[in-house]
Amino acid sequence: MNQTEIINIFTKKTLGLTFVLSAAAFAFGQEKAGISGTVVNKNNQPVPYASVTFSNKANKLFSDAALTDEKGQYKLDLTPGNYDITVEAIDYKKSVVNKQIAGPGNIGALSIDPEASATNVKTKDIEGIVITAPSTKPYKVELDKRTYDPSQDIISKGGNLQDVLQNVPSVEVDTDGTVSMRGSSNVKFLINGKPSALLGISEGSNALQSIPADQIERIEVITNPSSKFEASGTSGILNIILKKSKKVGFNGSVVGTLGYQPKTALNANLSWRKNKLTWFLNGGGGYNESTTTNRNSNLNYDRNQPFQLLRSDQETKNKNYFKNYNATAGFVYDINDRNSVNLSGTVRTFDGETDGTLNYNYLYNAPFSNPYTLRTSDGNNNNLAFQGDFGWDHKFDDKGQNLSVSLSLQRNRSNNYTDIYQESNFATTLDNTGNVIGITPQMNYQLSNNSQYSLTKSLIGKVDYELPLGDNSKLEAGYRIDRNTNFYDNTANQADNLNVPFYPLAKFTNVTNYDELFNAFYLQFRSKIGKLGYQLGLRDELSNVKVDYRNLEGETINNNKNYNNLFPSVFLSYDLGKDNQFLLNYSRRIDRPRSWFLIPYFSITDNQNLFLGNVNLNPSYVDSFEFGYSISKKKFSLNPILFYRKTTDDDKVVAYQTDERTNIYYTTPVNLGTNEQYGLDFNGTADVFPWLKLMGNLSFFGYKTTGVYSYNTIDAKGNDVTRNQPYDGSGFSTRARLNATFKVDKTFSFQLQGFYRGPQNTASQDRKAMYALNLGASKTILKGDGTLSFNMQDIFNTRSMRSTNYLATGIRESYMQWQPRQFSVSLTYRFKQGEKIEQQKKKKDINSNASGEDQQGGPM
Repeated sequence: MNQTEIINIFTKKTLGLTFVLSAAAFAFGQEKAGISGTVVNKNNQPVPYASVTFSNKANKLFSDAALTDEKGQYKLDLTPGNYDITVEAIDYKKSVVNKQIAGPGNIGALSIDPEASATNVKTKDIEGIVITAPSTKPYKVELDKRTYDPSQDIISKGGNLQDVLQNVPSVEVDTDGTVSMRGSSNVKFLINGKPSALLGISEGSNALQSIPADQIERIEVITNPSSKFEASGTSGILNIILKKSKKVGFNGSVVGTLGYQPKTALNANLSWRKNKLTWFLNGGGGYNESTTTNRNSNLNYDRNQPFQLLRSDQETKNKNYFKNYNATAGFVYDINDRNSVNLSGTVRTFDGETDGTLNYNYLYNAPFSNPYTLRTSDGNNNNLAFQGDFGWDHKFDDKGQNLSVSLSLQRNRSNNYTDIYQESNFATTLDNTGNVIGITPQMNYQLSNNSQYSLTKSLIGKVDYELPLGDNSKLEAGYRIDRNTNFYDNTANQADNLNVPFYPLAKFTNVTNYDELFNAFYLQFRSKIGKLGYQLGLRDELSNVKVDYRNLEGETINNNKNYNNLFPSVFLSYDLGKDNQFLLNYSRRIDRPRSWFLIPYFSITDNQNLFLGNVNLNPSYVDSFEFGYSISKKKFSLNPILFYRKTTDDDKVVAYQTDERTNIYYTTPVNLGTNEQYGLDFNGTADVFPWLKLMGNLSFFGYKTTGVYSYNTIDAKGNDVTRNQPYDGSGFSTRARLNATFKVDKTFSFQLQGFYRGPQNTASQDRKAMYALNLGASKTILKGDGTLSFNMQDIFNTRSMRSTNYLATGIRESYMQWQPRQFSVSLTYRFKQGEKIEQQKKKKDINSNASGEDQQGGPM
């Protein structure tokens, strides 16, 4: 038994043991009691937004805290025992009482007295209360979304957004950084409710790595968005809500990270809040390296012809060096009780270098042995993005009638340049039809370069209006305009020997102007009849897309497409009791082709595996249904969801050859036909013991794809033929993830995460299973002001993607590992003043996107 087999067996058994032990632990744990009460003043009037802290006299681990609502009421779950109860509120004296909590129920009113001269008390002199008890529900279910709180996610400490997403239920991150939900990669990213320069106009793994995990407050997972959201993103929306301080005075935190593969990062979140003004400054930067490995093995069908290419093996290794910096600054100013304005600006830079080695080894039906091609590349890229945001919020009254107006301007510039050197030890002789009739030893050299420039500008304007109708109903309406202009300039040159001039590669030298204009209107109404809650919405989107493309060969494409589509949504909920409900919803979505999917764009880094855009690509449309159940109890929460999704004009990236006598393969997106997905998505959390918490996600889904794509090619005999390649496929696959957090004491915790993705097959591709195990640990230091964290991603180095593709000319085996095993250590320091909590009456802040809906985001 070799080392690889031992590691595989040990990994599988460790994963299995983690899942089995953690699942068994669901059945155990100490019961808590549901406690409620009120806080009143000496006139028996309720005191809103007072902090109530329960300190267990016997065991501090059982302590907890709550904040009263507008009516002075609070609720929380406590382990029965003897408690000191501390009550604090602005303009009131601190009060401490002792009570014995024997079981569930209302413990009555807690009274506090006003300060002697409350009106003269300065904010900075008010002592706050530190709420250290963590939330027991990192994953919460609402009517139209699910919310993930990464604050208890130890594994991603010191990491970035990509690391956090690997822990979010219902979300998967592939080895190349591709994010998908329920098996589909058409995910729409928002930051604070809108596209952001932090991610760039076109999302990618590099952009995800530029947002530190420490800046993320929560992630909203919207698998079936309502009509208030953009209709794009057929598999759903991930809304990244960034942190902003709700505390008075000067607050902040600094996080430093060191890791391997070499990684350094330093990030800070700073804010100052007093009276009507809040300003903030967030930013940082980092450097990291990564190694990417790709292998392709092409086995061609043998047609018994002399000099037939029987097999070609390719291995690509890229060493990547990345530097990124980002900063956001701005302010929020409350003009009066009815009006508030906010202004912010963001700048983001990303610089990278890549050293690549590409080896081809060939096996011909010929006497010449060991033919090879060696291709090395040296590339660099630079990305600079700016964003400015302005918002105005107006409250018509205190009953919830609000108006929000916002404007966002974004600019993203990208430069990429690659030098390529190639050598091969053989030459081929062709007949007049292009067939290989001879192979001889001969050294050949080739130089080439590829320059790629892009500039994207975006304007997003929004108006949102909310009107309450009675106690249980609300009407919402809005308008949104998106204008995106994109310019792409691609230049490629080549020299066939070391000492000859370069000449342009005509197909690879092209210019494209790509413009988008979207206008959207929505109307949404929500209400409740008894235990039945409902939300009905309709969105109308008018889209105009223009593509102007030309290359040095003289090819010109002018394409103008217009769409006008209605997107309804229906959300129903039925309450069975407290935190216990059924959920049923439907929505229609659209998948507009991404800009680089439409542009006939070539990159010559790998001249035998080329991506070709399809200017005739049309949008796909999805009808999505979900039926779920949500229950949240004292020590656990469960959220099973049955889903069905049907896509028409489904687009897939397919592989083909335009000349089957060569070893050149193309991939391109096409509209295939229909795709159906159905399954069960199961999420759950459990406080098993005071020292063990679990969060799990398990998905079972079936799929069926029906379609055929056609392409023209030259066959092995030199004849022009049209091939019709079926893409039909059906099957069943699974996804599983389980986080187990162990609390050793009140200052030290560690976390294990197991991940598994089952195999998935279609008529043209078999994708192998993938699994991984991650580890994280966290220690509180410096009297609670600091946190020291350690994490290791992919402990057994098993996170890689393997697949088999079935082509008309043969079989292709592929392997890819985007990032090998890595680990990091991070130190977080929090400023002490940040413990002074503002507890004045909360105001409706539309810009904060607290509802997670399609609204402009405020400060981070």
